[in-house]
Amino acid sequence: MNLITDPWISVIRQSGQHDWIAPWQIVDNENPVIEINAPRPDFQGALYQFLIGLLQTGFAPEDEEQWLEYWEEAPDSKELHARFAAFSPAFELTSDDGPAFLQDFALPDGEAKPIAALLIEAPGGKTLKDNLDHFIKRGSANQLCPSCAASALFTLQTNAPAGGVGHRVGLRGGGPLTTLVLPKASESKLWQKLWLNVFNQEDLQAAEIFDASVLPWMGRTRTSEKGQITTPADVHPLHAYWGMPRRIRLCEPSESGCCDLCGSHAESLFREYRTKNYGTNYDGAWQHSLTPYRNDPKKVNPPLSLKGQQGGLGYRHWLGLALQDDSNGDKAAQIVRHYNQERGRMLADRGGAALWCFGFDMDNMKARCWYEARFPVFYLSAQQQSDLIAWAGELIDAARETVKILRSEVKAAWFRRPEDAKGDMSQIDSQFWQASEAEFFRLLERLATVAGDRGMASAEIYADWFAALRSKMIGVFEVATLSSTPEDLDLKRIINAKKSMLSRFHGNKIIKQLKTHAKTEEAA
Repeated sequence: MNLITDPWISVIRQSGQHDWIAPWQIVDNENPVIEINAPRPDFQGALYQFLIGLLQTGFAPEDEEQWLEYWEEAPDSKELHARFAAFSPAFELTSDDGPAFLQDFALPDGEAKPIAALLIEAPGGKTLKDNLDHFIKRGSANQLCPSCAASALFTLQTNAPAGGVGHRVGLRGGGPLTTLVLPKASESKLWQKLWLNVFNQEDLQAAEIFDASVLPWMGRTRTSEKGQITTPADVHPLHAYWGMPRRIRLCEPSESGCCDLCGSHAESLFREYRTKNYGTNYDGAWQHSLTPYRNDPKKVNPPLSLKGQQGGLGYRHWLGLALQDDSNGDKAAQIVRHYNQERGRMLADRGGAALWCFGFDMDNMKARCWYEARFPVFYLSAQQQSDLIAWAGELIDAARETVKILRSEVKAAWFRRPEDAKGDMSQIDSQFWQASEAEFFRLLERLATVAGDRGMASAEIYADWFAALRSKMIGVFEVATLSSTPEDLDLKRIINAKKSMLSRFHGNKIIKQLKTHAKTEEAA
């Protein structure tokens, strides 16, 4: 199967019809493609990145003017097909004696593994040996169709977590977050969703030839047995879209049958692959344009990609994902900043855009969860951005103080000696963040409309947020402490904890600043 010329991507067309397309068909005019229809959410995110990578590599516009022309009217499918055909030989999924997509150019030997091991959440060798695969069982994906095998391969290489000695992490680090800017309009075509995340050649250098400096599987792997590293200076900038940290080669497919992931019938199914350690070791100041980074304020260490984390993605992360969070050095992905500074102006009167954030929460080699979220983004002037960063930061800081107080006092209500009690209290945090999220984004929309027009946000906004924090804090506290059976309740301890919580809330320095801005008198 060739990933450029053959139809292998499952999609939904405007009529609701499910179909299989080749990449160049994303611009079909008749019954256009609206969405990718992957069998798993991580494949969905990976296929978006695959198609964005193809466009960036083989069809990047010369400048922003040409980008806008193609936004207004997609190119003809014949034109896209011709441009992609220039490097289609590099996208064969299997090959006897030549390059194969995202696979080691010459892997003479290697450990044979079941095809399910390409899936990031699959239990590892030691887990299987110790019979500890309690939650994610072995044998759930014994055979994959070519489409799912290609998707799994790209998903692993682009998100690769730690995999044992010499099994390298991805170019962005293990389990990175990806942030894509998508049009808000519900009728948007897949082409527009992808094109909004493609840079012009003035912002990201185009490739003249498609060799191993761009597509690493086109030559011998830059191995790392002796500690060799690969930095951005060693390869072309487009290499970032096609990072290949793992040495993998798919084994010959077997007889026909149904794929264990998507259920489709295929003439050949993949059951095994070979792998070897000490693949490409990416090091240095790599910055992928679709990923947000945390910057070292002292500028000593290179930026670190933001990762998925326990508890999921919520409004407490919004500043760092959509703009920048000065409190911890988080900064939005390059593509998001480009929207904020340039393309947002064009979409401002067309419904605007949203931020799609997704990624694995990894604990070294173990995938704990897949998270994704949609957040608002706004096109703002430099002054408006500065105002919104400051004002939203105040609201988020107040919420962070509130959740600390809440967690502490719930613990005090639960336990006679809370300082000695062990255990995970993260569910309390999650309940509070979820309960207060809708109100935060409602107020954020109001803040974005006044940013740049005044030196301070509306007192009413601060008052509303103060009231929301207090109300949600009390609500979460009462659910957490009063949900036990009556004989298990210690009402005196609960009442004292609630009194302490309210006293600490009203006495907190940051909360008091919020109340001062609100210019209100809050009854005790």
